Amino acid sequence: MGVQYYETRLGVYDEMVATEHKVLPYWERFIKALETMGSAEIDRRRREAQRLLRENGVTYNVYGDAQKLTRPWRLDPIPLLISSEEWSVIEAGLKQRAALLDLILKDIYGGQTLLKKGLLPIELIFAHQGFLYPCMNTLQNQPRQLTIYSANLVRGAKGRFWVLDDRTQAPSGSGYALENRTVMTRVLADIFRESQVQRLSAFFKALNKGLASTALHNKDNPRVVVLTPGPFNETYFEHAYLASYLGYTLVQGDDLTVRDGHVWLKSLEGLQHVDVILRRVDDSFCDPLELRSDSRLGVA
Repeated sequence: MGVQYYETRLGVYDEMVATEHKVLPYWERFIKALETMGSAEIDRRRREAQRLLRENGVTYNVYGDAQKLTRPWRLDPIPLLISSEEWSVIEAGLKQRAALLDLILKDIYGGQTLLKKGLLPIELIFAHQGFLYPCMNTLQNQPRQLTIYSANLVRGAKGRFWVLDDRTQAPSGSGYALENRTVMTRVLADIFRESQVQRLSAFFKALNKGLASTALHNKDNPRVVVLTPGPFNETYFEHAYLASYLGYTLVQGDDLTVRDGHVWLKSLEGLQHVDVILRRVDDSFCDPLELRSDSRLGVA
């Protein structure tokens, strides 16, 4: 599978080849390793990756699928490589977007300066079905409103990355990324050791620290729970996987109750105070008393 047999398409940005038959520098070592490995060995490792995913129970549930509700997670053994220089630009841009969205969110549910100054149309906010009136002026003392943010990116024909959409509701993907990396480090262990791949542990440490910082009490050792809609949710595997990896308790709405203005976890030992909820339930379903009365997923 030498590069001399690699065909590029005109008008489409090529992730691996800068010019005709010239591999980008950060791809060279990886491509040489694949050439040494050979197509038969690559196919064997691809099958090994799928076996590991099946054994680990990695799935993505599909609503309305007449054939099967639970689909096995699929993983291409050839990853997308991004240079550290390019990633630093992407990282800075995403941090900027996250900070902006956090400020907008805090203002919309707080002082609403953007609306008063006409910087955002009033009807854009108040007529939107996602605007939650009962949440006005809540948690304004928190350092941030947006705890987790993700974005879908696409690369244009000239090589520039664009944001397709922003995900702020209950963004998924981090658990699948972690599982993908775990599998890849097993099936391509030798290549990963030599490629200086950036580790994912820093993200999860930051996530853990960020969630702990939102606790009003017991900040040094808060009780964090992951609120999931349940096993029929399309990304339930990720909910369970992240809870296990981060050492959090996986709960559904019926596992929690509200007493005297606090959330409590029901357990055999009695009620246990909950400090932080990592929500994987859409916001309008979280409170059947104030938001959606037909919700069976929230806490009351």
